[in-house]
Amino acid sequence: MTVLPIREVEKPWGMDVLPAPFTAPAGTRIGEIWFERPVQLPSLLVKYIFTSEKLSVQVHPDDAQALAAGEADTGKEECWLVIAAEPAAALGIGFRQAIDRDAMRAAALDGTIEDMLVWHQVQPGDFFYIPANTVHAIGAGVSLIEIQQNSDITYRLYDYGRPRPLHLDAGIAVSNGTPHDAALRKHIPDHGTIELANGRYFQAHRIDGVPDAALCATYAGPILILPRTGTVRIGDDIVRPGDCAVADGLDPAAFADSGLAIVVRPAR
Repeated sequence: MTVLPIREVEKPWGMDVLPAPFTAPAGTRIGEIWFERPVQLPSLLVKYIFTSEKLSVQVHPDDAQALAAGEADTGKEECWLVIAAEPAAALGIGFRQAIDRDAMRAAALDGTIEDMLVWHQVQPGDFFYIPANTVHAIGAGVSLIEIQQNSDITYRLYDYGRPRPLHLDAGIAVSNGTPHDAALRKHIPDHGTIELANGRYFQAHRIDGVPDAALCATYAGPILILPRTGTVRIGDDIVRPGDCAVADGLDPAAFADSGLAIVVRPAR
């Protein structure tokens, strides 16, 4: 197993006080913590996101759309697990009611697209799966784990007047002007081993304690492991909360001192 190098990414919308176990260096606002992509898992990316301001209203294409548009990356599906939230913190996902592309363009231009989204007030343990083509935005005061296809394609539809380019033509062309499927969101209880996602591109579980034989068989390597409480030990390597490691499958002995951990693998 290898503990992956961490990259702290400063963002103007990031936080200067991060949830444990992270700390922001003095005078910085950390918006994301990335883990260097292991060669064994080129299709996956896992990161933490911390917001003190609303992020842009945006959308990602699927694989076929990215290819047709001549993009260098694949499309992007992702999911979010909220780990901390300030009072009234929310995530905007999908539209309140179906809208067509002309209405979406007009709303993006005048800013009312923000009010057309469904904003979910969140708390730790809330989980959302975000398929490609879903219009979405992360609100202020949210800390979350993002699991995604390893793609950097983002089409911004609205950005609160910030001096960054929008991508209206490309974004509206791939956007679903529909509500988010309620089956793709849920609240994860504080305890227990629970499947988070089982989609086209990745599968993820939140493990509580030592994984059983069936789960070990499901996560026959290579996989990513993110401890949330306790530690995971393999040989001389100790993986702590805030770390991410790549491993060749789940070994029950590695979780003797573990509490909660996230495990992720590519879909087969």
